[in-house]
Amino acid sequence: MTGGDIAGLIAAGVFLILVALLAVPLIKLGGVLDELRKGIRESVDSITPTLAETQITVRETNKQLQKVDTITNHVSDTTNNVSSLVALTAATVGGPLIKLAGFTAAARAGIMSLRGAKKRSR
Repeated sequence: MTGGDIAGLIAAGVFLILVALLAVPLIKLGGVLDELRKGIRESVDSITPTLAETQITVRETNKQLQKVDTITNHVSDTTNNVSSLVALTAATVGGPLIKLAGFTAAARAGIMSLRGAKKRSR
């Protein structure tokens, strides 16, 4: 063996040690990547039912909102009808009541003035 052969064997040995030292972190990194892959798979498996339940919840919420919208429209219509009825009642009853109140006040004033005239004449 020549000096070059010995140097080549030493270089090959050092390279073998270097490869062995680098293999350990690479193996550990492979394990980390496997665990990461498993975690992602479990996350996807658990998210899928949650998304399905969320979709059902949103669908049911939309149905309930449609019912509330219908009820709100009916309450608005009823409020408008009651308002019209109150206005009609006020117009129908209010005018004659005002006239009756005026007549009553005038009659009372007339009676009071007649009583006052009788008392002055006595």
